Amino acid sequence: MPVAITRYQGGMLFETEVGGQRIVTDVTPPMGGKGRAPAPPDLFVVSLGACVAAFVAHYCEQQGIDTSELTVETAFEKTDKPAFLTDFRVDVKLPHGECGDRHAAVERVADHCIIHETLHHLKALEINILDRKDLAGA
Repeated sequence: MPVAITRYQGGMLFETEVGGQRIVTDVTPPMGGKGRAPAPPDLFVVSLGACVAAFVAHYCEQQGIDTSELTVETAFEKTDKPAFLTDFRVDVKLPHGECGDRHAAVERVADHCIIHETLHHLKALEINILDRKDLAGA
């Protein structure tokens, strides 16, 4: 099973290693962040937009639809108490491509991006807190 490992660097800065790559995140100023890197919710939104872009670009290129200057804009709202992201809107822009009779197929491909599918099917998220005593017994 793939694992991403996030390490606290101090000063509310974090470094995550995943797939041989390193990603740095900071938290928002109210939590003590200093704007040194994207906040975790930003990366969540980025992952959705990038995933849709990759699925759409892959399909369009297979079908001969021009993907030059393809962009994906992911809009969202944030609520407080409890804090969460909501009201996502993803706009895929193909300024040089024409989908024609494949328009519905491109929409289906976008809907099947891994991040979208995960959100759609997520039934549980398990969080375990392991302190020094727990880790010593492992």
